[in-house]
Amino acid sequence: MKYAIYGAGSLGTVLGAYMTRGGVDVELVNRNRAHVEALRESGAHITGTVDFTVPVKAIYPDEMEGPYDVIFLMTKQLHNAEVVAALAPMLSEDGVIVTLQNGIPEPGIAKIVGEERTVGCVVEWGAALTSPGTSRLTSDPDSLSFHMGGMKGITKEKLDLVKSLLEKMCQVDVEENLLGARWSKLLINATYSGLGTVVGGTFGDVSGKKIPRRVAVRCMKECIDVGHASGATFAPVQGKDITKLFYYKSALKRKFAETLVPIAMKRHVGIVPSMLQDIRNGKPCEIDAINGVVCKFGREFGVPTPINDRIVEIIKKEESGELAPGPDNIKYFEEFLK
Repeated sequence: MKYAIYGAGSLGTVLGAYMTRGGVDVELVNRNRAHVEALRESGAHITGTVDFTVPVKAIYPDEMEGPYDVIFLMTKQLHNAEVVAALAPMLSEDGVIVTLQNGIPEPGIAKIVGEERTVGCVVEWGAALTSPGTSRLTSDPDSLSFHMGGMKGITKEKLDLVKSLLEKMCQVDVEENLLGARWSKLLINATYSGLGTVVGGTFGDVSGKKIPRRVAVRCMKECIDVGHASGATFAPVQGKDITKLFYYKSALKRKFAETLVPIAMKRHVGIVPSMLQDIRNGKPCEIDAINGVVCKFGREFGVPTPINDRIVEIIKKEESGELAPGPDNIKYFEEFLK
């Protein structure tokens, strides 16, 4: 069996380190020369809520040699069409691509490699690449989990294989309701990664401060309304029904939801949004694949999304340099709190 993590950046380095430490011979594939050379020379150093170093097999994309039985796809969605088309010929006869990307990437990937070769996986933890070869795990070790599921035609044997590989790191839940799991993760990313990028801070800077928290609850409601309109049933997140906790139809229930936000996010307060990391590094971010998806589905199904629309607007200005990420940007949401 042959395995690769394509796009072994912040999250992929952590996953690759855990898998390697668990006895899996997996290749960590990345284009960043400094990162690859550091991994080769010193191994993957995982810091933050854990601290360990493990020798890993790091390669460049042009050094990949198939056939691969499983390719974990952890790049941004921006270039999925080209990336997946290039990876498809490297799969074994029954090989699969496991997308751990944000948003809802499975349909686009399935169009290229087929539904029977597409597995979706939701990542319930965060990490940040702090230097070449070093990634900081920003979630509590007791709160790490994956939620995965296959599209039509995926065999149980293949799902079991993917599950066994991911379990080298943490708990894995196999979802019958993959779309629901995707919408639940999209809600979290749109709210905390979106607003965290707006204010230039961590998930904790959203959940722990009064005004961002008030905006967050409204953002979640929009996501739930849009998801329901599209036919999705939101999957539980680490055993919690987020629609029951955070959906509201009255001011009193909205206030109650606001009080729950810091409690629900207490193990993830240190996560630095990947979109914010990209903007700080001068790279395009995935706003169109996160909050932009909520807005797109909202337009399609006639559900207003003013909070998500404003998040997209602000982050695009941050990308262009017109605005700097910072706490003062929360003022652009004041009109929605009246």
